[in-house]
Amino acid sequence: MAETLGSLVDKLSIKHLRLWHLEEALERQSDAGEVRQALAARRDLVLQQCQELREEIDVFFAAALAGRVKIRDEKVKLYDNRGAEPTGRIARLGEAVSELALRNIRCWHLEDEVRRTDLPDREIVSLKRQIDANNQERNDLMDKVDEILWNEARRRAKSPAD
Repeated sequence: MAETLGSLVDKLSIKHLRLWHLEEALERQSDAGEVRQALAARRDLVLQQCQELREEIDVFFAAALAGRVKIRDEKVKLYDNRGAEPTGRIARLGEAVSELALRNIRCWHLEDEVRRTDLPDREIVSLKRQIDANNQERNDLMDKVDEILWNEARRRAKSPAD
């Protein structure tokens, strides 16, 4: 799949989650030993990756509005998305990006929860279903980001004075 704005925003939001958790781990690490150095190196790598993704988003956005890149990547979906919240009410890019970031946070925490070893199987099944629905919402929101950009590019192409 070619990158789209939605997929790039999704990646950036996940990088920020990693960064937040690395910063949290660094705060808990009191000594200046090898563990702290390894955490700091990982944090620095993620910071660099965030910067590179922000730059890639800027370049992609400009190219998309200029009509130089494919904005949407049509998907052939073969799964049942019952339980996912519809994204039809979302009309603005900022809202779609915000909702996408929230889904990534929710997914991260659900995945942490399902890894607990003290949970009975029925709770793990319930959590896995929540993860599935959340991931569907995440994918729908990536598509929504792309749709909003595509609509804006079409609008600008029709009235170049904007």
